Amino acid sequence: MTGKNIRLIVACHKACEVPPSDLYLPVQVGAAGKPDIGFSRDDTGSNISGKNPIYCELTGLYWAWKNLDADYLGLVHYRRYFAEKRQLPGRKSSMADVLTRETCERLLDQYRVLVPKKRRYYIESVYTHYAHTFEGAQLEAARRVISEQCPEYLLDFDKLMKGTSAYIFNMFIMDRQLTEAYCTWLFDILERVEQIYSVEGMTDFEKRYAGRISERLFNVWLQYQVRTGVLPKESIHEIPYLYLGNVDWRRKILSFLKAKFLHKKYDKSF
Repeated sequence: MTGKNIRLIVACHKACEVPPSDLYLPVQVGAAGKPDIGFSRDDTGSNISGKNPIYCELTGLYWAWKNLDADYLGLVHYRRYFAEKRQLPGRKSSMADVLTRETCERLLDQYRVLVPKKRRYYIESVYTHYAHTFEGAQLEAARRVISEQCPEYLLDFDKLMKGTSAYIFNMFIMDRQLTEAYCTWLFDILERVEQIYSVEGMTDFEKRYAGRISERLFNVWLQYQVRTGVLPKESIHEIPYLYLGNVDWRRKILSFLKAKFLHKKYDKSF
C-alpha cells in the first residue's frame, strides 16, 4: 500500500465485483454463521456481526473501527460508491467511475470529512419523510436516548428533523480521531435504543431500523461538531456518488407518493 493509510470498507452480503484498488477493503457483513464469500468477515475480533439484521452495514463499520489499524476509515456499499465526478442522467455507471486512491488522497489533504452529496426532500422534512416511509417512533426513541445520554445534541437533532436535507447511506471518509469519536457516540446510542425499541413482530425489512436511523444520526453528530467548533464547516466536503445497478424509479416514486399521501409504508428496498 502506498500513500495515506486509508481503509475504505465495502459492505457486502454476497460475492460481487469490487474495485481493484487497494483503497477498498470488501467486508462480508452479517458474516456470523454464514459461508465464507472470500472477503474479510465482520465476525472476527471484536464484533457485533450477529446484529446485522438490525444494524445492516453498521456491523461492518463496527468491525473496521475495532479491528483495523488505519489513519482514515470510511464506508461504502457493494453497489453504492463515491464517484470521481457527477454522473450524467441516463448514463450507466461502472467500476471505472468510482473514487480513486489518487483523488481520495488529494481530497483528504484538503478536508477532514468526505460525505456524499446531500439528499434533498423538498416536499418533506427529514422527520416526516421517515415517519411516512418507516416508523417515526424509531426516531423518537433515538431522541429519547439522546436526551438521556447526551442532551447537548438535542438542538442538532431537532434542527435536522425539521430540515429538508441530509447525508444518507452511512457513507463517509474521516480521519481516525473523528471516526473514533463518531462510532463511540453512535453505537452507545444504538445499544440503548435496542433496549427500548422492540423488533417483535417486525418483518426482516422492518427490523433494519438501526441502520436507517443511523443515517440521520450521522448528520446530528456532524452538525454538533460544526456548531461547537470542533470542525470548521469548510473541512467537510461533498462528493458525488453512484449506484451500480438498476433502480426502478417508477416504483420508487410511486411508493414515495403512496407513503406521503396514502400512509402506505415501504415494505421492500428499491
